[in-house]
Amino acid sequence: MNRRGLSRRELLAAFLGAPFALAACGSRGAETPPLPEGDIVGVSDRVGHLIRDGHRPEPEAWERAGVVIVGGGVAGLAAAWRLLRAGFDDFVLLELEPEPGGTARSGRAHGVVPYPWGAHYLPAPRAENRALVALLDELGVLEGPDAEGQPVVAEQFLCRDPEERVFYRGRWYEGLYLHAGAGAEDARQLQLFNAEVDWWSAWRDTRGRRAFDIPVARCSDDAEVTALDRVSMGEWMRARGLTSERLRWLVDYACRDDYGLTAEQASAWAGLFYFASRVAGPGAEARSLITWPEGNGRIVRHLYEKARSRVRLGLAVADVREGVAAESAAVNSRDARGGVEVVAVRGDGGGSVGFRADRVVFAAPQFMTKYLLKSYREGAAPAHVAEFEYGAWVVANLFLADRPRAGFGFPEAWDNVLYESPSLGYVIATHQRGFERGPTVHTYYYPLTDADPRAARARLLSAGRDEWAEVALSDLGRAHRDMRTLTRRLDVMRWGHAMIRPRVGFQWGGARQKAQAPHGRVHFANTDLSGVALFEEAFDHGLRAAEEVLAARGVKSETMRG
Repeated sequence: MNRRGLSRRELLAAFLGAPFALAACGSRGAETPPLPEGDIVGVSDRVGHLIRDGHRPEPEAWERAGVVIVGGGVAGLAAAWRLLRAGFDDFVLLELEPEPGGTARSGRAHGVVPYPWGAHYLPAPRAENRALVALLDELGVLEGPDAEGQPVVAEQFLCRDPEERVFYRGRWYEGLYLHAGAGAEDARQLQLFNAEVDWWSAWRDTRGRRAFDIPVARCSDDAEVTALDRVSMGEWMRARGLTSERLRWLVDYACRDDYGLTAEQASAWAGLFYFASRVAGPGAEARSLITWPEGNGRIVRHLYEKARSRVRLGLAVADVREGVAAESAAVNSRDARGGVEVVAVRGDGGGSVGFRADRVVFAAPQFMTKYLLKSYREGAAPAHVAEFEYGAWVVANLFLADRPRAGFGFPEAWDNVLYESPSLGYVIATHQRGFERGPTVHTYYYPLTDADPRAARARLLSAGRDEWAEVALSDLGRAHRDMRTLTRRLDVMRWGHAMIRPRVGFQWGGARQKAQAPHGRVHFANTDLSGVALFEEAFDHGLRAAEEVLAARGVKSETMRG
C-alpha cells in the first residue's frame, strides 16, 4: 500500500486502466524496486489558495509604475518585450513563482542538459507573423528569408531526426500514424481525412482569411468555419465515415496533446485547427519544429533577460482596484479619472506591497479575474468568465543514469508515444544535442481528460509525488523494462490549470471574444483568450495588450502584429 491508501494495482487502474494494472501487477515475480528520490516541484498553490479564500492585506508600502503586468508567463513577458521595443520602460511585471514562464518554464537542477516543464517546441512561423519572426531573429535562430520570403531556421535549432515514433504491442514504429497492420480501408480513410485537411488549408473567405491560422486572431469567422465549433471532432469524423481505429487514435492523440481533451470533447474546429493551421496549403508539409533541450524555456529565458530589471519574482497579486486616484505626474497631466491600485503578497510570507499605476496588463488566466479584480468580486463577474475551462496535467522529469535498452523496431526519437496509454509518452532532452548514449532526461506528459475539469483537478491532487512517480515508471515500463532501475531521480509538476480547453461551443460562442475587451484600465492578455494553448497565442495576446496600453498612453508605435 502507498501512503494514500491505494494499492499499486488500484493506483495503476485509476490512472492507466484496469487491464494494464492487472497485467503489470500480475506479471512481476519479484518485488517492485523502490522508487527513486524526487519531489513535487513548481506551482506555489499555497499562496494562491490563500488569495482565492480572501487574503488581501493592505500593503506595507506603495510604489508607482506607469503599467503593472500581472503574471510572468509568456503573455506577460511578451507584453514587457513589446513595451520595451517601443522605448517604454515605466512598468513592472509581477510573478508569484521564483522563475518566470508559466507552463513554458524549464529546469536545470539535476539534468545533464536543461529540460522542459511544459511546452517544448515551436513551429517555424510564416513571414506574416512579423513579431514572432523578429523575436526569433533576436534569438539568433533565423538565417534570413528564402526565395519566397519565408524565414529560414538555422539547422541546429530544428528538431533532429528521428522526430517521432509510436510504441505498439512490444515494438516501436516510425511516425505517429500506426501503419503496421493497416488495411485497405484504413488507407482509404487516412487519404480521405488528409483530403479534408487539404481542403480546409486551401479555404479562404471573402477577405482572404484562412479558416485556420496561427495566431487565431487571423482566422476567419465565416459561418462555414464557425459551424465546426458546434460539433465534436468525434461527431465530425463519424459523419464522414471516418471510423478507422488508427485514424481515430491519431486524431484523439492530437486533441489530448494540444488541448487535454479527447476527440469526443474537443470541438471539430479545434480538431481541424491542429492539422490545418500548421500547413501552408494543400499537400504542403507541416512547418518544421524549433526546439531546444529545455523546450520553450529557452525563449522564456531570452524574454526574461530583456525585461529582468522590471520583473519582480515572488510576488503574488492579490487585489486589482480600478478607478482609484492616479498619482503619477504623467497621468495627472492628461487624465483625472483615476488609475489602478495593485496589491501583491510576497510568496515567502514577508508581507505585501502596493503599486499605483495608470494601466494594468492582466496576463493571468481568466478564471483568476473573479478573485483578483475588485469590481468582479464585489459586483458580478461577467458571465463569460464562467465559460473558460482549464485542463489538469502532470509533467514528470525522469533523470536516467543511462539509456534504456533500445527495444524492438524504430530507434530512439525526440518524441516517443505509447499507443495504448492515456499519457502522451515522453520527449528526450538530450536528443537535440546529439547525445546518443549516457545519462539523459525524459520528460513525461499526462493530461487528465475528465469531462468535469474540477474532477480532473481533484484526481490530480489526490496523488502525490510517489504516486505519480509510480504511474510514470509503470507506464513507461511498457516500452522500457529497465526504466525503473535506470531512473536515479524523478520530479513531478502538477498543473491544475495547465491549458484552456476548446470544448464544443467555446471557440466561437462569444466568451473569449468578450474577454479580450479591456475592462476600464485593465487590459487582458493570456493564451486562454485564443481558446488554444500555444506559445504563438500567448505571445500575440501579450503584444495586443501592450499595444492597447501604448495607444492609451499616447505612445506612438506601429503595430508589430501581422
